Amino acid sequence: MADTTEQWPEFFVDRSLGKSIVEELRAAGLTAHSMADVYGEQRAQRLPDEVWLRDAGENGWVVLTKDDAIRRRPAERDAMISAAVRVFCLTTANLRGFEQAERFVANRHRIIRQSRKAGPYIYGVYEKGLKRLWPPADPSQPPK
Repeated sequence: MADTTEQWPEFFVDRSLGKSIVEELRAAGLTAHSMADVYGEQRAQRLPDEVWLRDAGENGWVVLTKDDAIRRRPAERDAMISAAVRVFCLTTANLRGFEQAERFVANRHRIIRQSRKAGPYIYGVYEKGLKRLWPPADPSQPPK
């Protein structure tokens, strides 16, 4: 009989999202690591993005963030490329905490399905789905 259990990814939640997102993801049955869980509260606040991005990729964790600008900063992009990081990003800055959590939880099956594909990439997480943000589907297009 075939094993039908599915290995779900572990998630690494960027400090930009806050702790309530981690709690909501865990309540939905997902494994989520906050920056404070991994690095301690003080170090997490000072840690450069390229360090935790590389670490998340090396651990095979899927990154959740609302820092849409990481795709435009060379150091962060280089870290994502070198560690094949899979990133899912909220692109609407004005969502409140519970709305951010709702958006990720509502899209969790889409995120899990997409995260089976090797990185690096960044997908935007929207109310009704995901959209690839980086690298562009057409490599001749610069990052938006």
